[in-house]
Amino acid sequence: MSAAGSDALLFEQVSRTVADEVVPLLQMDGAGVQVVGVEDGVVQVRLSGTCSGCPATIRAVIMEMEHELRRRVPGVEYLEAVP
Repeated sequence: MSAAGSDALLFEQVSRTVADEVVPLLQMDGAGVQVVGVEDGVVQVRLSGTCSGCPATIRAVIMEMEHELRRRVPGVEYLEAVP
């Protein structure tokens, strides 16, 4: 499988996991997350709502999301928040 195909498959797995496991929890606090891209194991996400304006919250959410995604989706190396 090509690198692009591998990234597309990883994007699909990450997006599904985020939609099923992460989004419902964040929505309870008025926040949201969007998977923007995946390349070479790096997942880019954009936070919205209450989480988007607080650096401490962004860091905590990203760290926990990264931990869970690395545990659930093989191939995820790390997460980065993008504007």
